[in-house]
This record gives sequence, structure tokens and C-alpha cells, in this order.
Amino acid sequence: MAENGLVETASEINEQMQVRLDKIPQIRDAGFHPYAERFERTHTIAEAAKLDDGAANVKVAGRVVSIRYFGKLAFGHIYDIGGKLQFALQKNELGEVFSKFKNLVDIGDFVGVEGEMITTKTGEKTINVKSFTFLTKTLRPLPEKFHGMTDPELCLRRRYLDMIMSEESRERFKDRVKIIRTIRNFLDDNGFTEIDTPVLTNKATGALARPFVTHNNALDIDVFLRIAPETYLKRAIAGGFDRVYEFARSFRNEGVDASHLPDFTLLEYYAAYWNYEDNMAFTEKLMKHLLMTVKGGLKLTYDNTDIDFGGDWPRISFRDLILRDCGIDIDKFSTKEDLQKELDRQGIKFETDVNVAKAGRGTLIDLLYKKVSRPALINPIFITHHPLDLSPLARSNDGNPLVVDRFQLVVNGWEVVNAYSELVDPVDQAARFRQQAQARAHGDTETMDIDNDFLLCMEYGMPPISGWGMGIDRIIALITNAATLRDVVLFPLLRPEGH
Repeated sequence: MAENGLVETASEINEQMQVRLDKIPQIRDAGFHPYAERFERTHTIAEAAKLDDGAANVKVAGRVVSIRYFGKLAFGHIYDIGGKLQFALQKNELGEVFSKFKNLVDIGDFVGVEGEMITTKTGEKTINVKSFTFLTKTLRPLPEKFHGMTDPELCLRRRYLDMIMSEESRERFKDRVKIIRTIRNFLDDNGFTEIDTPVLTNKATGALARPFVTHNNALDIDVFLRIAPETYLKRAIAGGFDRVYEFARSFRNEGVDASHLPDFTLLEYYAAYWNYEDNMAFTEKLMKHLLMTVKGGLKLTYDNTDIDFGGDWPRISFRDLILRDCGIDIDKFSTKEDLQKELDRQGIKFETDVNVAKAGRGTLIDLLYKKVSRPALINPIFITHHPLDLSPLARSNDGNPLVVDRFQLVVNGWEVVNAYSELVDPVDQAARFRQQAQARAHGDTETMDIDNDFLLCMEYGMPPISGWGMGIDRIIALITNAATLRDVVLFPLLRPEGH
């Protein structure tokens, strides 16, 4: 295989680069600029492809991704994210213009062409070129067409090449735009307002996660990259907004695998006067609308696994789920030590970077669920009534104060939605923050710090609220059948090359 996952060797690439560099003065001599200022299009490539035959004076522009010469006739394709359009050049019509194109234009270059729309004998919509304008000389050759990008990591590092060479990649990122737009429109149509909240925060609150820490020089304080926008969105509800949401770029200094990234897109919304059951009903409605809009149906196939989003989605409590899958009744183990003894008795071990010896009871329960239950959940299911230890921002259940009014939507082993009836009692919230602080003091890093400013807001009063967070990258990966979250992020964080 060639160097860097490309077909050409480094020496071959250098030779081709030199040939292209040598053409730059020729481009100038021909009356063009090798890096033009602009080009006035009449249509995008996608728009031109829909024109009737005979449409004249059509001007389109794009990257040349193929050229084939047949004596006095040439065919090729220009490309942009909207697709490809075939162009044709006939020497008998163009004369010297044909020769200029052949001598100056390489695959990968950008050109603007003007001509008439026709349909070839093979049925392909084509622009019959009458003139062209050189726009950009590409110095490096594109990957060879039939082998393309053979190294998956290189596809992430050179995403621009991946999109040029792979129709699957192009369609996935176009679907990403459509998915986000569909969700946004649905929320807007249901009375939600999109707002912005801070990325740099004084407290790493809103989720149980390890933050990234940085320093603000002007204020001379350490700050955190947000792990979730939750507490600020709730502040907006306290201020009078009825329903709010944000597509929030969020950051967690944790492990990286197929379903986790250090920076990711988190959608959170909050609705005044709802409880978690209202929220579950709305979530199912939203997700079904999303699938019907984007995929045209309620069934998906992900990595050869069929997932059915149809029917009424089942609901099961956190306790009953774990009891069903391993026989442990978590309600019978009120302390971390008792639960750990039962785990040891059953020989249950966790493969995790969490320090289990220092973890609190809530963290142990979460690790147990992720080991014995979550991987087997394929079709969408709502998991409800999580232990209080796991949910420092959720409202206690009126019938059982040891659990909270919370649900998670799990699909194919991925938690795609996490939702609560929100805690709006400032006294209860202060007590839970203190419990979290005690666990942190004993070494449990999977806990939440005390946020006094948020407590102050709660003391001024909040209405009943229910809200949730959705990992947008996860739901996009499921819908587009992407192997990892990095495949649905245009430019994921990677180690520098050579490290």
C-alpha cells in the first residue's frame, strides 16, 4: 500500500506536484489567474442538473474530479457537496479553448464553465462547454479514484479528501445537517426557544463527568469547558422562558471510544410545567417524527442489527432492569460496601478507567448497569426511576424518595437521551450537592461540585420543569449507520501526526 494510505508514493506525488507547479506560469500566459478572485455562477451544480435540455448560458463551477479525452472530444465531471455534473468539450466547437483546457487543467483543479445543457446518449445530464475560466490550480493530486483513501484514520485527518472521494461520507454529513434541522424545526414548532449559554464556566456542573480545565488570563481564574448547558438553561426557565433548548458543544475529559468523544454536540431542552412522563411522550413523538422525515420509516439497520422504532416503546425501572439481568436487587444494598460485597460474591468485575475502590454507591450501580444490562438493549426502551445516588439534579419520586423521576432512552446499547423531572427544591438540592462533595472528597471523581450560584437561582424560585439531553452525534451515527462517532464529526480531535 502506498505511503499515508494513498495510492501514490511520496516520490510520485512530488513529481506530480512539480508538473502542476510548472503549469502556473502557463496558466498566467493563457490569460487566467491560477488563483482567481471569484466566478459568477448562474446555477449550483445541483440546480444545473435539473435544467431542461437547451438551457443556454448556464454557468457552474466546481472541482474537476474526472477527465477523459477521446481525440477531439472530452468528458469529465465537476463536483461540489451537492453532487457531480458531467461536462463535455468538443474541439470542433471550441478550437484553442479545447487545447487550453487539456494543457492546463488537472484533476482536482477548480474551474468555471459556461455552456448549454444537454442529455447524452447514455442518459446523463451534461453541460456542453462553450467557454471556461480557470479558478484554482491544485498542487497535490487527489487519491487515485478506484482505491481512494485506504486508511480510516487518514479519512478523519483529511476529511476534505474523504468527502471528495466517498459518496457515502458526503451523504452522511448532508444527513447530519438534515437531522439537526429536523429536530430544531420540531422544537420550534412545539413552542421551544433556542438560546445560547456559556462554554467557559466557573463550575463543571450539569452532568457527572470529568471536565477540561483552563485559565482565563484577564480574570486570573481557572475555568472549565462546559460538560453540559443544563444549569444555565434552567436559569433561563427561572427568568421566565417557558421552553428552551440549545445545541451545545460540550467537553468531557474522559475516555475515547466508538460511542464517546472528548468534545461532542449535546442537545438539551427544558419545559416548564412538564414532568418526566410528559417528557417521555414528547420524546417518542419527536424521535418518530425525525425518523419518518429523514429515513421515511421507523426501521433502521445499524451494523447488521435491525432496530424497530415502531409501536409503543417499553418502559422499565432501573431496579427491575438490573434485577432481571443479574439478579441483584440494588434496593437491598443501601451502602457502597454492601453492594461491593455482592459484586465480589458474583465475581462481577468492571473494565473501566474509573477508580472503583474510591467510587461511591451511585457510580458502582451505574457501572453495573453498563456491564450487565445496557449492551443487550437494541430496540428503543425507556429506563425509569434511577437511584437517587445517580441523579443529583433530578426530582425525587413522591412514592419512593430513594429513586428519582428520571428516564433514559437507550437504543442499540447507546444512551441517546437522559431526562428528568427536574429538582427545583433548593434545600434538597443543597443537601445533594453536599453528598456529592463528600464523595468527591473520598476520591470519587465521577461526582458533581457544589454550584452556589445555581442554588441562589433556585432560592428565587423555579416552576416545575422537565428536560433532557441527547447526544446528537450518537443519534446521527445510528441513523446513518456509522461505525463510530468520529465518522459523523467533520473534524474530530486526533493526536498530532507522528505522536
